[in-house]
Amino acid sequence: MSNINCTSKNIDGAEVSWFAPICNGDFDYLGQFDDHLKSNWTNTSKIVTTADELGYRNILCPSSYQVGQDTMSFVSAMAPLTQNINLLAAVRCGEVHPPMLARALATIDHILKGRLTVNIISSNLPGEELDSAGRYQRSREVIQILKQAWTQEEINFEGEFYQIKGLKTDPVKPYQQNGGPLLYFGGYSPPGVELCAEHCDVYLMWPETESRLKELMTNMSNKAAKKGRTVDFGLRIHMIVRETEDEAKAHAKKIMSKIDLETGTEIRERALDAQSLGVARQAEMRNQADLDGFVEDHLWTGIGRARSGCGAALVGNPDQIYQKIQRYMDLGIRSFIFSGYPHLEECMLFAKYVLPRLNTVSLPEVYGRRTDFEPHTPLGAGKRS
Repeated sequence: MSNINCTSKNIDGAEVSWFAPICNGDFDYLGQFDDHLKSNWTNTSKIVTTADELGYRNILCPSSYQVGQDTMSFVSAMAPLTQNINLLAAVRCGEVHPPMLARALATIDHILKGRLTVNIISSNLPGEELDSAGRYQRSREVIQILKQAWTQEEINFEGEFYQIKGLKTDPVKPYQQNGGPLLYFGGYSPPGVELCAEHCDVYLMWPETESRLKELMTNMSNKAAKKGRTVDFGLRIHMIVRETEDEAKAHAKKIMSKIDLETGTEIRERALDAQSLGVARQAEMRNQADLDGFVEDHLWTGIGRARSGCGAALVGNPDQIYQKIQRYMDLGIRSFIFSGYPHLEECMLFAKYVLPRLNTVSLPEVYGRRTDFEPHTPLGAGKRS
């Protein structure tokens, strides 16, 4: 812990978030698509409004070229339907010209009255084959232009991908002060780690053993310190919580009961980031698991056989899940993005069994980006600070 420095290390609590499956991927059984769970406005907006009512503090709205809905349109449309929850919009760098992206995000931030957070994505665009260094350099330039647009009177930038001179920025200033929306980032290659250490606020990790998470956090903290910065740490992980451990394990087996090896492989390999270092680390973790798929207590890797990216779940009863989350918080993790299958039902179960025991925070408020927010009282919910 001595080498792990985070901006909110003195905060007694964490940002507890849920996931909006706007890119498809909501299932009763993994790999078995069902029309009643498909990604559409009715289904996914219900998940977001439910998470808001139950007291979650943020919700990840991902991005995909293959399937699903448009992220920024979805986030903007959720503004009048939600009251407290922040929305974490995934943005693929290079998809929208940076000054236009800055304007769009600032506009959405005003519509949300400061409840916008941004997840920086550095994947190749369809048909591209940029190497890791190139992809992260493009993201670096996008972030630098966003910050100029949000904090300065004009953009002046000369980079490898973008050249902009004397572009006036009025009126693209966001609602949030002190730099605009928080930037969340996930990446494991050295260029990605350098980018996050230099420019981003929250480093998002996929599931790993506690010892490997600590290694990632220590490395990032040291990199950021060399640049005179600190970052916070987040964990993106699936959730299966039931009244008993046996019930939780039974549900884990159920959701995987109709997937075959061929279908699972096809699902994992179709994503644009299927060959990334992060995905490779998830596969390595699965290979280290026991015969039931557990790599350490309550960390189950079986779910990764049927999806790309985040490939493990916490499985257990309420006490076990709560204690595991507390262990993560003791490591220095201050943001959690949970999800489960089906998403709406698991969202409600976690809110019933675990969320009321957690002290939850809004990271934009911790960072002083949003100081005029008066929260409504959620229906269920954890302790708020």
